[in-house]
Amino acid sequence: MTSPSADLSKLRINRDVPPPPLRRALLRNLLFGLVTLVLIGGGILFLRRGRTVPVQVVVAAPISAGGGPGTGVTTVTANGYVVARTRASVSAKLPGRIAELRVSEGSFVKEGEVIARLDNADYQAQVAQAEATLATARADLVEARAQHDILVREADRLRRTRANEPGLVAEQEFEAAESKVVQAAARVRATASRIAAAEAARRFARANLDNTVILAPFTGTVLRKEAELGEVVAPSVGGGLTRGAVVTMADLATLEVEVDVNEAYIGRVRDRQPARITLDAYPDTSFRGQVRQVVPTADRQRATVQVKVSILDRDARILPEMGARVDLLDTARVATGSAGPPRFRLPAAAVREQNGQSVVWLVRDGRLESRPVEAGPVSGGFREVRSGLTGGEQVLVGGVDAPSAGMRVKPQE
Repeated sequence: MTSPSADLSKLRINRDVPPPPLRRALLRNLLFGLVTLVLIGGGILFLRRGRTVPVQVVVAAPISAGGGPGTGVTTVTANGYVVARTRASVSAKLPGRIAELRVSEGSFVKEGEVIARLDNADYQAQVAQAEATLATARADLVEARAQHDILVREADRLRRTRANEPGLVAEQEFEAAESKVVQAAARVRATASRIAAAEAARRFARANLDNTVILAPFTGTVLRKEAELGEVVAPSVGGGLTRGAVVTMADLATLEVEVDVNEAYIGRVRDRQPARITLDAYPDTSFRGQVRQVVPTADRQRATVQVKVSILDRDARILPEMGARVDLLDTARVATGSAGPPRFRLPAAAVREQNGQSVVWLVRDGRLESRPVEAGPVSGGFREVRSGLTGGEQVLVGGVDAPSAGMRVKPQE
């Protein structure tokens, strides 16, 4: 009979190999996960390819005559600000405390009109002192002249007596009388000089007193009050509570626009060239302008030249420091009909650099395609496209940071 212990020693349990039902379940779950991932990835790709992205576009139109004020072909566009040619920070000529302030923001003042007064009690006292000194000097002059006349008469008497009776008047006595006359004349001249000095001191004291009254240097409008009643002002800022100016005023009849023109286009700007001005605050309204001056220097860092454009259409809505866009016009090209090759003015964001070449992205049948162009430098937020467009194309401006060929988009002008 075989021993039971020998048979039991051959039995083994392999715990590393899973049973067949478990292996089939794991394989089935793995295949299901892979299929799910493939379906999700395909769905994402399908949604991306089918998604329509809203974008901003502009219609490329050749540069031509614009309607409204300043009709002509736009040659250069530049941005700038409205400034007043006549503008000043009005300050006191003397330090002092403001005792009276007659204006506020928006006040219209005429040249020579009183803006403010300083506390002037000490300056009035100086005037009174100068006048008293002058009166004393004048009295001294009267006394000196009277004394001089007395001594002159005494010297004349001695001279006549000596001429008639030489022995009655000693030589020493006559010379002493002559010396007194000379001294009296010197005192008269010195007193007259003191009078002149006293008069100058009085004029200086009166000038200081007059300077406590702050007058408008020209006819204009008060833009800002720099100081208030009771504050201390001085000709220059000294720190602490001292103010340097009382008001800032400008003549609104001298408003103009200062713009920075890219130096690549400065050759198209000429003196008295007509312009069309559009304010950022009123984009639907244009005003006639005219080039007043091309500043004869360039900004090295920005590669621009400043151009000053006078505003011909006066309007109460135009205020200093407003943002403005200026279109410099060429009316001669409209008159002669010499348009030349079509040029386009597009927002700077429409022209992109790709592989060292300027391109624009066009929207055709709801999809994007690139178009190489020749573009000039940026001026006033625009770039001039000189070739590559024919007109009427929808050009991408914004809405897509990284456009690609064939991307589906929905244009919004």
